Amino acid sequence: MIILPAIDLKEGKCVRLEQGLMEKDTVYSDDPAAQARQWQEQGGELLHIVDLDGAFAGVPKNKAAIRAIVEAIDIPSELGGGIRDLETIEAYLELGIDRVILGTVAKENPALVAEACRKFPGRIVVGIDARDGLVAVRGWADVTGKQATEMAREMEGFGVTAIIYTDIARDGMMQGPNIEATKNLAESISIPVIASGGLSSLDDIRRLMAIESSGVTGVITGKAIYSGALDLREAVALTRGR
Repeated sequence: MIILPAIDLKEGKCVRLEQGLMEKDTVYSDDPAAQARQWQEQGGELLHIVDLDGAFAGVPKNKAAIRAIVEAIDIPSELGGGIRDLETIEAYLELGIDRVILGTVAKENPALVAEACRKFPGRIVVGIDARDGLVAVRGWADVTGKQATEMAREMEGFGVTAIIYTDIARDGMMQGPNIEATKNLAESISIPVIASGGLSSLDDIRRLMAIESSGVTGVITGKAIYSGALDLREAVALTRGR
């Protein structure tokens, strides 16, 4: 299992939200590139970047900060938020992003996901954000009637390389990830699942490691490492058995 430190961008700064609410943000750094270097130095193996403004606007909004991050690190990175077409995907991959995360567009235009997977094999990840098991889109503002497990199976069929599963109710709340829902989703498909939302302690990581055999191969951490509740070096060491 790998630990993915998160950088969420709002107006060029590193922030964390509570339950995806833009008005409930805490600014942790006004230098995202320096923050990215710090997470790399502490053992982060894959950097998870979200363009929050882009997620709400539906178009990229933090490109300068994203470019600065990519230029500052050597580890791979993945990026989501406001990516709605092939041109944007291609532009970010050319910028140096290793994997692009499709969220809202995966629900609203699944044909684009299939096309992106054909054009950029191994580089497309789909983010499934759910509230009470139902998919939410547009920066989590709209909850649909589609089951997360149903969408995951559909995306697997298109050839996506992994699913990032977020339980919105847990995100930014430090209440621990939704182990049961994450396990159920992972067991419904054969591609890797990355857990997201609510991670608060080494015990949470141990609980996720216990379901690694179900297909949960990674976990994203944001607020826990920014607030100091979780030490990234310790978290990485735990997953490496050190």
